[in-house]
Formats: sequence, C-alpha cells, structure tokens
Amino acid sequence: MEMEKVTAIVTGGASGLGEATVRRIVNAGGKAAIFDRNEERGQALARELGEESVLFFKTDVADAEEVEVNVASVKEKFGEVTAVVNCAGIATPGKVLSRSGPMVLDQFEQVIRVNLIGTFNVIRVAAAAMQGNEPNEEGERGVIVNTASVAAFEGQIGQVAYSASKGGVVGMTLPIARELAAFGIRVMTIAPGLVETPLFDGLPEAARNSLASMVPFPKRLGRPDEYAKLVESIFTNTLLNGEVIRLDGAIRMQPK
Repeated sequence: MEMEKVTAIVTGGASGLGEATVRRIVNAGGKAAIFDRNEERGQALARELGEESVLFFKTDVADAEEVEVNVASVKEKFGEVTAVVNCAGIATPGKVLSRSGPMVLDQFEQVIRVNLIGTFNVIRVAAAAMQGNEPNEEGERGVIVNTASVAAFEGQIGQVAYSASKGGVVGMTLPIARELAAFGIRVMTIAPGLVETPLFDGLPEAARNSLASMVPFPKRLGRPDEYAKLVESIFTNTLLNGEVIRLDGAIRMQPK
C-alpha cells in the first residue's frame, strides 16, 4: 500500500507510539483518524497537523457501539478506511498475590478489556469497513497493525495482566490474518521492547538509564518514531502478513 493512499485509524493516537504513527502517516501524504480518550491532546494534534488530514474521535476502544459509530464517521468523512494501527493500551502492574491478598479481579479484567478486547473490537469493525474497498493491483483492500509487547513472551513479575493481554494479541494475529486474507486484508503485530513513551515520564533519570542499559544494542530506550517507521514498512511491503515482529534491540526481559 502506498503511503499517500493510507487512510488509517490509529488508536491511542494522541500520544506515544500512536502519535508518532499519526505524524509519520500525515508527513508521508496519508490521512489519520485518532481514536483516543485524551480529548485535549487528540484535538491539539489534529489542529497541529491539519484537520483536513487528521480527525479526532474520543473513543473507548472496548465500547462496541462507540467504535462502530466512530469507524462509520471516519469512512463517511475520508471516504474509506484502508489501515488500522492499534496502539491503545494500559499497563497497570499487579502481583497475583501481594501483602494485601490476591489481586483484585477487576484490575485484571480492565487490562484485558482495553488491551485485548479493545484491539479485537477495532479490528472487527474496521475489517467490515475495509472489505468493501476497491482492491489495488495486488488485490489488497487494507492493512491492520496491532501492538503487543516483549512481555507477551517474557512477562516480568507484576505483569501478569499485561502479559496475558499482549499474549492474546500475539495469539490472534495469525488466525485473523488467515481469515481476512480472503478479503485482501493483511494483519501484522509489532512487539516493542522498552520504548520511551509517556509510561516512562514519571521515572527518575537513574531508573531510565538502568532500563536502557538492559538493551544489548543499541544501548538505549527505543524511540516512538522507530515504531512508526516499522508501521510504514509494513504498510508498503505487501508480503508482510500474519507475523509478529519484535522491535526490541535484542532484549530478553528478566523475571524482575
């Protein structure tokens, strides 16, 4: 898919990986719709990049009706939806057993709801919108890129809910890619390592340096635009389908 023909929905697009992806899409000549709960940041980004190329929709990605309405609005205003990048997610830590007792079940459910159910919810609605697109010369109608994490493979102590949610994203990549292949829709997942996003904003410099030192090479935290570059590569390379790509500098997470 050529970047100037991309009309993408980017969940979590108001900050971090999603914001970097929105910027890269627009700078390459495409259009993006931001699905995010942060109205202030989302509206500000749309104004900065130009509302003819960027739309903002306040969205709870796990709300079925809200996503259905907002995807329909994107299709109406941009004419079609050709891509989705699922970046929305939360990383609430918690142990199965702590000094206060077992993990509160609502805490586990909320992480699964946003990271896994929210990702699937956007996929199902966007895929329905894409299936009616005019195929390009290779028969392609759309591309879906999901965000997992290295925690899907090497979850640390305290990451049980997050790892389970991201493991679910990894697990559904291939079966959805196989199903949507009949419609010319590709499905890929990126599993980032330690990337400098707003999740790291509250950490002191010493802690950030300690995390960076864990990465074999390059010995630093990843940058959001490196994620966005990989999204662009996936968009433009039609043979990439049904796979999970680690973007992690060869890190393998330790138990804690």
